[in-house]
Amino acid sequence: MDTSVDVVVVGGGLAGLTAARDIARTGATVAVLEARDRLGGRTLTRDVGGGTVDLGGQWVGPHQHHVLRLADGLGLKRFAQHHQGTKVLEVRGGLRTYRGKVPSLPLLSLLDLQRTVWRLDALAKKVPPEKPAAAPRAAEWDALTLEQWKQRHVPTWGARAALDIAARAVFAAEPSELSFLSFLSYVHANGGLMPLTEVEGGAQAERFVDGAQSLSRRLAQALPPERVVLSAPVRAVLQDGRGVTVTTTDGRTVRARYAVVATPPALAEHIDFGADLPAGRRRVHAELPMGSVIKVVATYARPFWREAGLSGEAVSDVGPVRLCFDDCGPQGHHPALVGFFLGDTARAWTGRPSADIQRTALEGFARFFGPQALTPIAVAELDWKAEAFSTGCYGGLPRPGTLTAVGDALRAPFGRVHWAGTETAIHGTGYLDGAVESGERAATEVATRLTAPGPP
Repeated sequence: MDTSVDVVVVGGGLAGLTAARDIARTGATVAVLEARDRLGGRTLTRDVGGGTVDLGGQWVGPHQHHVLRLADGLGLKRFAQHHQGTKVLEVRGGLRTYRGKVPSLPLLSLLDLQRTVWRLDALAKKVPPEKPAAAPRAAEWDALTLEQWKQRHVPTWGARAALDIAARAVFAAEPSELSFLSFLSYVHANGGLMPLTEVEGGAQAERFVDGAQSLSRRLAQALPPERVVLSAPVRAVLQDGRGVTVTTTDGRTVRARYAVVATPPALAEHIDFGADLPAGRRRVHAELPMGSVIKVVATYARPFWREAGLSGEAVSDVGPVRLCFDDCGPQGHHPALVGFFLGDTARAWTGRPSADIQRTALEGFARFFGPQALTPIAVAELDWKAEAFSTGCYGGLPRPGTLTAVGDALRAPFGRVHWAGTETAIHGTGYLDGAVESGERAATEVATRLTAPGPP
């Protein structure tokens, strides 16, 4: 690897590699430093039970134009997420089944839920995704949590339970942790509340045949291999009048004209950016903790749930497994189920023995889909909170009061340092789409500065 390049990118996930490839296409020299021993960040594709499964991010939807355009350009094939059949809903400890999009709840709860969704979507449209603090009631909403808003405005137990389930599924966090302004901004940035929770036409519509990590692997192929450095955690990104010096924890250095930092804000808090890092940016690093999720995939000899007329979808308000999907491969080969421990439940289980987590997940699958779930071919799990270079998933979540305090600091360059990552996206925030969008934006910012006349 050259010790001097035009641009150094910190983070070899989807955002960082998108930025690196786009910058390299301008003719500039680029180096990528990745802390892990692999590429892909919050995506991770593995062989489990003889087939490909995703232990990290895996879904894309039709409204996610940035990632779909990238995938098509890379020649990556997709297939539809299976959702046909009866779904399972567990509320207050009781199992209910239903078909279609209407959950099995009392009539008053269903009416309240529909009214709540309409109201939230209407409020979300008042929050500009590019500048949430400009919303007309931004200070009021940022001081509230989603839980507090729910207690004031959602009267029925069924609608409250459904909103709790949706919040945990979408954010991997509890409603009491979410700034209401941040929640509304996220909903607006992703086209509404229902598209975030649905399969058909929603954010869970499709998966990649070769797994979501294939996006990062293909992107890296456009870069010289010696310029993509793994196992290189960064401890300092310091700048002067003519460039940036990036230093890894083992003392290696890279000198560049500009840097793109494409890590979750919670990880950037552990990097030294110098004493003059603006207070707003410091607060971004300190007050966007990651969501909490443990993901478990079990593979089987047969898709017994499909044979019983079940879709493989299940949600619960009691856990430990809060959310399930069918995880079979294309055309139903490699039968599998995927389940999620989310929010408080994930935190309660983090650090426990792998065997205990897997057994508990299988018991949850069996409760939803029948005793055959207890006898898989293979099981794999990943506790994202225990991952040192993620500290959680799916993304960083602004604490109440943060968005109105930090202003434009999420995306505003700091001298020669530019920021990427799904948390900084305007559209597709929190998803693969947001990661790609942010990488494209950061690349455009840097490329403009590289080609501008005047001092470097």
